[in-house]
Amino acid sequence: MVSAIIDSAQVKQKASELGFHQVGVASVDAEGESETQRLQQWLANGYQADMQWMANPKRENIRLLMPEVQSVICVALNYYTPAQRPEGKEYAKISRYGWGRDYHKIMHKKLKVLSNWLEQQGEGILARYYADTGPIQDKVWAQRAGIGWIAKNTNVITRKYGSWVFLGEVLTNLNLVPDTPHTHHCGTCTRCITACPTNAIRPAADADFSHLQTFVVDANRCIAYHTIENRSENLPDAIAPHLNNWVAGCDICQDVCPWNQRFAQETDVVEFQPYPGNVDPTLEELAQMSDREWEKKFPASALRRIKPEMWRRNARTNLEYLHQERSFPYKFIKL
Repeated sequence: MVSAIIDSAQVKQKASELGFHQVGVASVDAEGESETQRLQQWLANGYQADMQWMANPKRENIRLLMPEVQSVICVALNYYTPAQRPEGKEYAKISRYGWGRDYHKIMHKKLKVLSNWLEQQGEGILARYYADTGPIQDKVWAQRAGIGWIAKNTNVITRKYGSWVFLGEVLTNLNLVPDTPHTHHCGTCTRCITACPTNAIRPAADADFSHLQTFVVDANRCIAYHTIENRSENLPDAIAPHLNNWVAGCDICQDVCPWNQRFAQETDVVEFQPYPGNVDPTLEELAQMSDREWEKKFPASALRRIKPEMWRRNARTNLEYLHQERSFPYKFIKL
């Protein structure tokens, strides 16, 4: 442990200067067993689907990432842009997080500067940064640091920006004064649960986690998982009819959230503004997209995680069920 050569207020000031919209500090000593138990139960239920990396033991014990860590500096970056998707059935839907430049690049650039600055404040200071790039329960740490709370849809909601934020962390051996963990403010609202067309938001009924949020996401049922992570040639029959034109992620549970509807505000990060064509691509366009066109269409984009054959699969699956709906109109039964 290194005694606090600088204090939490100075760290927050520096993070703000770098453009982070929220910053908080959590103490590693406050790490509880309940979140670990919760993760283990989620994995035991198979809710991670094919995401085997979620079972990395380091996710359960942050000191396996940095043995000397004493504090976790958590940051949030607002990415909301007010562009709206067109209503036509011919248009594909892409999640807002992927409309602009790859958030990893934006976050890492700022986090690297913050980490380097920390280490320059005194001999023996260590700092290591992550932004969705390591086995860290980033949402858990964000709540402990007072950034926001883990909502029923399992996204972190902030009072100022809703859930339209990217999260990042700097692990350090500095013993900083922690912030108060955020309280929960979903109340009795269940709009996200009701709106999910595949019933992916499940009760965490396996154990008593009444002091935490009481829902988890089953990736096997999640449209975002299947459009981004599922590498299979075909999407499951239980998911395909419910895509509702989504081809890259899914924002349904965020779009219906009252906190987002009331408090979303446009980001000042210019790089998060949509690239041309990301708000209103057509299903036909994506279904026929070549590998070369994919290379040109998604430069420096987080959407490159979705490979060309997956874009074509997702678009063609939507078109298939859209054509069926037009020929034989009926409502699909909710899972």
